[in-house]
Amino acid sequence: MSLRPERIPRTVWMLGGVSLFMDMSSELVHAVLPVYLTTVLGLSVLAVGIIEGIAEATASMLKVVSGFLSDRFAARKPLALLGYGLAALVKPVFPLADTAFGVVTARFVDRVGKGIRGAPRDAIVADVTPPHLRDAAYGLRQSLDTVGAFAGPVLAMLFLWLWAGDLRAVLWVAVVPAFIAVALLAFGVDEPLQDVPARRSAALQFAAIGRLPAGFWTLLTLTALFSLARLSEAFLVLRAQELKLTLMWIPLVMVVMSAVYSLSSYPAGLLASRLGKNALLAGSLVALVAATSALAWLPGTTGLWLGVALWGLHMGLSQGGLSAAVAEYAPAELRATAFGLFHFVTGIFQLLSGGIAGWLWMVHGSSAAFMAGTAWALLALAVLVLRVRRRAVSS
Repeated sequence: MSLRPERIPRTVWMLGGVSLFMDMSSELVHAVLPVYLTTVLGLSVLAVGIIEGIAEATASMLKVVSGFLSDRFAARKPLALLGYGLAALVKPVFPLADTAFGVVTARFVDRVGKGIRGAPRDAIVADVTPPHLRDAAYGLRQSLDTVGAFAGPVLAMLFLWLWAGDLRAVLWVAVVPAFIAVALLAFGVDEPLQDVPARRSAALQFAAIGRLPAGFWTLLTLTALFSLARLSEAFLVLRAQELKLTLMWIPLVMVVMSAVYSLSSYPAGLLASRLGKNALLAGSLVALVAATSALAWLPGTTGLWLGVALWGLHMGLSQGGLSAAVAEYAPAELRATAFGLFHFVTGIFQLLSGGIAGWLWMVHGSSAAFMAGTAWALLALAVLVLRVRRRAVSS
């Protein structure tokens, strides 16, 4: 079957546009925030790792709640709008804050918005897309999201150059695309009608989660290992700083990573329907092993740029496939709840990963932190291969 982009529902394209502009805003901030925290505010690499981990874990815990509420009331768009709106409203706090506490608080509130919006947004994609197009749909949304993640750091570099390295002024730029994202969601996305009584009766009791199939819980185990292996992207920025890249060029790390991520996400979604999700996930782990090994062992900027590009390839090959797998396993009435659990596991293990990597970096150096990611990625690959073999034998 030929999968053409125009066959993907308009709502998916609009949600991709929403993600594009919000990620443009968030990644502009993210491209300079680790440097701002360490150089201007004097925080350690361990502190940055813990801050990033807690922020993502906070978002992930809220995704469970928002996913449950989305299924409970059969209402996706209002929760998504609340999450995106909160993230937009907090963006001006970053340039206005004068202390580490203010910046860190803004980062947490921004992630709270992410936590509220993620599960209902992902569930809308599944609600409006036929099953045979879901791999492509999630790949497309992820690809558009990553275009924003590419554009944000490019804007950061441009304005750092224009404004002579004024980090505070650059952070103001992030406000504009954030509010564009909210407007697109409010006026451009129509939520499909849901069977409200059926959804309410199914989601009223948390015991309904027990209806999720065994394959879903195996997927969560694999997700935990992926999250341990995939260190926070803040460590990529800090590695560039360690190699003495000038401030204006540090955001190029996120530009390269996001460009490869964006270019590979949609093709990966198309390939998954032909090669299978497991083949793409295995390929993504091989790319991650190569990325962390390059960052750990190759000298100078050669290892940095190769590692960053391979990191982007890993993300492009894995993220859409993992989301499509969640949609495949979850019954329609528990779809947002399943996405909430998926994001919750991701965030909790990213918190653990950030703390471990930050401690290893401080005590043993950056190579040790990245090699820990290599070890986790190899373990995830082994679990994935074992899972595929068991399914082959049972069938």
